[in-house]
Amino acid sequence: MPGGRPDQAPAAAGSRPKVPAAGRRSTAPAGAGTPGAAPAKDRPPGVIRIIGGRWKRTRLPVARHPGLRPTPERVRAALFNWLGQDLTGWRCLDAFAGTGALGLEAASRGAAAVQLIDSDATLVARLHGLQQRLQAGAADGRHLPACALQIRRGDGIAALRQAAPASIDLVLLDPPFDSALFEPALQCAARAVAATGFIYLEAPRAWSAAQLAPLGLVLQRHLKAGAVHAHLLRPGPAGPA
Repeated sequence: MPGGRPDQAPAAAGSRPKVPAAGRRSTAPAGAGTPGAAPAKDRPPGVIRIIGGRWKRTRLPVARHPGLRPTPERVRAALFNWLGQDLTGWRCLDAFAGTGALGLEAASRGAAAVQLIDSDATLVARLHGLQQRLQAGAADGRHLPACALQIRRGDGIAALRQAAPASIDLVLLDPPFDSALFEPALQCAARAVAATGFIYLEAPRAWSAAQLAPLGLVLQRHLKAGAVHAHLLRPGPAGPA
């Protein structure tokens, strides 16, 4: 399969340096966080930066939106280091797209097809605006292959259920941290991911090898970033339920 691949030996949990908390949707109420900070509606819009590939250093605005927080740049850098940087030809699905930071990073690094799914109409509209700005559907002047970038409003877990078995090279999962969507999302992702593919999971707690085995998944890498746990998973033999 195209693109670099990380080593097979799992890294020990917590072995990476700590970085600012990640996650696209915070479980804290709007306006919560640093004491004395302005409520979310009064804060200026933020910015994310694509850090690799054809759109490297492109700055993209982040809307003021309750509970929305992009995956920090250093966490994205760690993820794509794990994946080997070059995603040429990969098929990717971001099931809880939010700002689109992860899916757009994958597209920037050469993915052939990226689906960005989110249930929020406002966020989906903003993603369409970013797609137009980046002209993501066309090859650029450096003769890089075009990326088929599909953005739609919907249920990310349903999109994974509808995907053909073993048809996706990279599944990106960042469900709301206060939801019960983690296990259903992992179950559907395990079915949809290719045998040589990967699942990236952001969660409020670490998922152990014993918890992942019944889902047919193996822990490849783990990073604790503040209150957030970032996991890189691979398909493996299903253990006892």
